[in-house]
Amino acid sequence: MDSIKYFIFGGLAVVSYLLLLAWQADYPRVPVSAPVEQSQSGITNSPAVTSDLPAGAAGSTTPVANDVPVIGSNATSFPVPTNNTVTVHTDVLTVTLDRNGGDIVEVLLPGYRRQIDVENDPFVLLENTTSRTFVAKSGLVGRNGIDSARRAIYQTNADDYELTGNSSTIVVEMTHTDPAGVEVTKRFTFERGSYLIGIEYEIDNSSSTVWQANVFGQINRNTFPDPSSAGGVGMSSFLGFALTSIDDPYLKIKFEDINNAMPSHELAGGWIGLSQHYFLSAWIPPAEAMNTFSTRISPQNASEFIGGFTSQEFTVTPGTVGKQNLSFYAGPKDQYALREISSNLDLTIDYGVLWFIASPIYWLLRQIDALVGNYGWSILLLTVCVKGIFYKLSATSYRSMANMRRVMPKMSQLKERYGDDKMKLQKATMELYQKEKINPFGGCLPMLVQMPVFIALYWVLMESVELRQAPFILWIKDLSAMDQYFVLPLLMGASMFVQSLLSPAPADPTQAKVMKFMPVIMTIFFLWFPAGLVLYWLANSVLGILQQWYITRKIESEHQAKSAT
Repeated sequence: MDSIKYFIFGGLAVVSYLLLLAWQADYPRVPVSAPVEQSQSGITNSPAVTSDLPAGAAGSTTPVANDVPVIGSNATSFPVPTNNTVTVHTDVLTVTLDRNGGDIVEVLLPGYRRQIDVENDPFVLLENTTSRTFVAKSGLVGRNGIDSARRAIYQTNADDYELTGNSSTIVVEMTHTDPAGVEVTKRFTFERGSYLIGIEYEIDNSSSTVWQANVFGQINRNTFPDPSSAGGVGMSSFLGFALTSIDDPYLKIKFEDINNAMPSHELAGGWIGLSQHYFLSAWIPPAEAMNTFSTRISPQNASEFIGGFTSQEFTVTPGTVGKQNLSFYAGPKDQYALREISSNLDLTIDYGVLWFIASPIYWLLRQIDALVGNYGWSILLLTVCVKGIFYKLSATSYRSMANMRRVMPKMSQLKERYGDDKMKLQKATMELYQKEKINPFGGCLPMLVQMPVFIALYWVLMESVELRQAPFILWIKDLSAMDQYFVLPLLMGASMFVQSLLSPAPADPTQAKVMKFMPVIMTIFFLWFPAGLVLYWLANSVLGILQQWYITRKIESEHQAKSAT
């Protein structure tokens, strides 16, 4: 009968596996990122300011409130260029600038594919299409701001710029002259290998009066899904605005919470960005200035959200040249690169409350991969290192389990002897533990101590952009995506089943049944987990089996030797 039962279970397992493969083939995972659509108008023909931009009152000497809308204007006295966009190519960025306001309206990342199996299809970070708005606006508002009444129209020497040869930087200058004859140059600086874009406003005040304005920067985004998210069960990386303040170094504001978010606040320096899985877009305003930060919903479109800053007013006296600098980051969440750009910007790689454990684990993973060159093998070696660090604790836990398993026959005898008398059974059980020198909690406490590390490891593997589209071996070509053939989850489930056989069964029958089904439940849960996470849990389970088997065999040998003497 047992052989027939196992045969049926085996047949059901095979059929279930084949059904999963068929379902995966019929309903493949569709990437969130849709093909790039044509922009709403091809070129921007209207230089009018939309009402989502900040404005300042004339003569103001305080930071401009970033939540004060500007009344748009359809009229303009400035000529509109035929081609209204400028494209800049570097080794890591392809950026499209709009001459209308000098805004960043598109950012492509050539080093990151949108889909792993499609070449020459870079990931789109910023875009402005008929269905998606995700742009970075900046300008000058206030008393003499050229973006206060309408967006400034800039002129450039070329439509396309490219970083070539041995050049380390490329500079794009956009110029605009206001009615008073003041020339404003908006200068973009791109560096080789860098995702940080330097922006400098140079004001040549050739007029006879003092020129005053405020620099602003903001990110506009509507409610389309995160195109960088791999999806799957358990994956819930933050999507929304992030900023820093005096009271809290890392504030997260979800789109649905903007109305109830904190009011505008001032901070010297600071930053504000749009955080998504693996990638970040962030404004870093003038570090020496007092800046006002805020988030709000666009008054023109309830599904469009705005986060930005407005810097304090600066002045340029007649006959002089004044400058104001800010930066914009658009790229992957590189912990060490972000740390160098601005204080607390690296916290956008969200490890949660266990960041102090996750950060060293991330460092160790990077160091291992620098030697190995494959993040799959690096995860396996990282697991070995973590397992080695906790070897003593695990040994204590497994030793306790082995002792519990050894006295299980005596426990069964006590149950038969005392029947339903729970008081006598409990007393006899405690006497048996004392006699055999067994701590019934010895197997649980060491595991609880290790749980924070396991959770931190989970977040490291989930948040690390290095795992995105990183191959391992054979069919696993993306460690951040699920195993399309479900091999790793099934192997992990099998390893958990083996571990359950090595562990003592709970005394309570209900708990014993739950523990029998636990490998099945965890296998189903892990089917849609990223392959990198499943690989870690599989390696951890296999190493646990080996360690538990070794300790159990050692204790049984010691007991047999003791009984023989």
